[in-house]
Amino acid sequence: MKYRSEIDGLRAVAVVPVILFHAGFAAFSGGYVGVDVFFVISGYLITSILLTEIEDGSFSIARFYERRARRILPALSVVMLACLPFAWLWMIPEQLKQFGQSVTAVVFFVSNFLFWQESGGYFAPAAEMKPLLHTWSLAVEEQFYLFAPLSLALLWRFGRRRLFWIVVATALVSLLATEWGWRYAPRANFYLPQFRIWELLAGSICGFLATRRPPQANNWLSALGLGLIAFAIFAFDETTPFPSLYALVPVGGAALVVLFAHKGTWVARLLSARLLVGIGLISYSAYLWHQPLFAFARIRALAEPAPELMMGLAALSLVLAYLSWRFVEQPFRRRPVPLLPDQRLVFRVSLLVGVLFAGIGTFANVSKGIPSRLASFETGSREERLIASANRPSVDAGCDRSRAPGGVGALCPIYQPAHPRHRILILGDSHSQATLPAFAGVGQSSAVYWMGAASCPPLLGVSVHGGLFELGVCEDLARRQLQAAAEGRFDIVVLVARWSMYPVGLRNKALISREGASGYPSQADAHEALAAALPETVRRYLEQGVAVVLLDQIPEQKVLPQKILQQAALLGLRGGFDGEALEQAIWESSTTLEADVARQGFASGELEKLKGEKVWVLSLDAQFERQGRYVWGDREGAFYSDQDHLSVHGGAFLKDSVTAAFADITRALPAR
Repeated sequence: MKYRSEIDGLRAVAVVPVILFHAGFAAFSGGYVGVDVFFVISGYLITSILLTEIEDGSFSIARFYERRARRILPALSVVMLACLPFAWLWMIPEQLKQFGQSVTAVVFFVSNFLFWQESGGYFAPAAEMKPLLHTWSLAVEEQFYLFAPLSLALLWRFGRRRLFWIVVATALVSLLATEWGWRYAPRANFYLPQFRIWELLAGSICGFLATRRPPQANNWLSALGLGLIAFAIFAFDETTPFPSLYALVPVGGAALVVLFAHKGTWVARLLSARLLVGIGLISYSAYLWHQPLFAFARIRALAEPAPELMMGLAALSLVLAYLSWRFVEQPFRRRPVPLLPDQRLVFRVSLLVGVLFAGIGTFANVSKGIPSRLASFETGSREERLIASANRPSVDAGCDRSRAPGGVGALCPIYQPAHPRHRILILGDSHSQATLPAFAGVGQSSAVYWMGAASCPPLLGVSVHGGLFELGVCEDLARRQLQAAAEGRFDIVVLVARWSMYPVGLRNKALISREGASGYPSQADAHEALAAALPETVRRYLEQGVAVVLLDQIPEQKVLPQKILQQAALLGLRGGFDGEALEQAIWESSTTLEADVARQGFASGELEKLKGEKVWVLSLDAQFERQGRYVWGDREGAFYSDQDHLSVHGGAFLKDSVTAAFADITRALPAR
């Protein structure tokens, strides 16, 4: 196959945005689409080579996999080996256990299946601390290589033309599957091959077309293709449903460049620039190095690393990429005599290295991250108390859920004073449950009950799509909550939820729509549903003679507080547990007021509109504010158990504020 320098230039266009996206530079919010460009390039090159070999009778499945092993395994093995000492030194047990799982998964090229099964997803903050997260795309490619050569060889007897249309049909089915996938199974849609295969097959289609006809140079179509890729890089972000029809933008752009950016076109001249070609040549190694560098930097720091450091690490990834390309990749691929010249020796060494890495990964997993590495503290020590402060509260542990339909949404007594002045019912999703300890002071004079379920907002007339329960469960719970408020002779209902999640979803899950609406809701539908359901829900409760308190959502954090505290313990940063040092680290890693407004502004605004007679809106944001940030803890511990739920310490921290607020509210109501 004739060498095309513009393809290496296209590789540079793909890898640099991916690196800068993972470094956290907001301008490259869609930089992750570089992976999709790589898929197109891979599909094009592999298919072109296979078609040429099948047509001239030189195809060999053993030689194909030997080439893949020489191309993929040496640099990958070096990067994985380099990760091991840093993982041992810097990862807390949970992280090391997960790292071990990923090492084993990489050996078998199934890391995409591993990350699919893990919570959070590709865009979750915790994903930034996974050194081998990026290997999901290598796994998808290798899974494609498992069936592509054999499929082409076996189906060749039907003729090239029919085989082409089989490829086109398969790509269309996969593309249509993504439209279902991003709505109903977004993690699977992102990671699994059946939802990604169409992108590689788009490259295969280019290979079919390019190997049958002379090069078709076209300035305008190739420029359009490069423009589409650039548009996706700068216009898409983590809220873009992906992959979906939106992925046609970068994939279609890459296909246009492959098909029409031939010698003499503007785009070919641009992509053939020495700098871009040079980066393209080392792009595989650059892709391998960048994520471990960023992940370990984030693991080592108690706060998000400075942009200058991340840019420096991005540059370092290119330096390491050149070294591994020059001294690892090239020796194994050089002609006529590469390292390990015997084909059987290549496979044997690959097997041996794979067994070693699989053993290391399995040990880290089975040993649960080797917790003996974590500094041990005396029982009741300050360090132990700080780490435990981020535990989830369990004040509802005695609740009998067996009486609720499907065990969802039982009416639970939480605080029961001997002579209650008022009866208060707290309703909502998992945020309402996490908030219960903050009502301990209120519970000294008022009876406090709770009724709720995770991912079920306390809203009448809405459906939750992609939540923890099937459609209908949350709708039924909302109606039972209204009935409980009326029949239980409650004075106040407190509506608590992660309000900001439901209009935008959680990576396209937990979106709401008006009850009975057809199809999966868009974010516009979800915004409209929240704006309509909030006042309607409040009105229905007021009709029952119940006062309503709308508890605004607490600020969301980007970091996991308990992991930061454990990290300080692992690294032996005893000074990090001192008051001033700890508070500074907390402040630096906490969310800013601006970020919180951007995330929660719409939902908070809708709540504020409902203030009125017997309707209060209670915000606790001010309790978290410190010098332009909403902090996740203080020198006594963490307020959060994760990025958005209150911890045991957080509930105690807010208790006085909640007690004072409800003292004012209950004074406006008649006592029992």
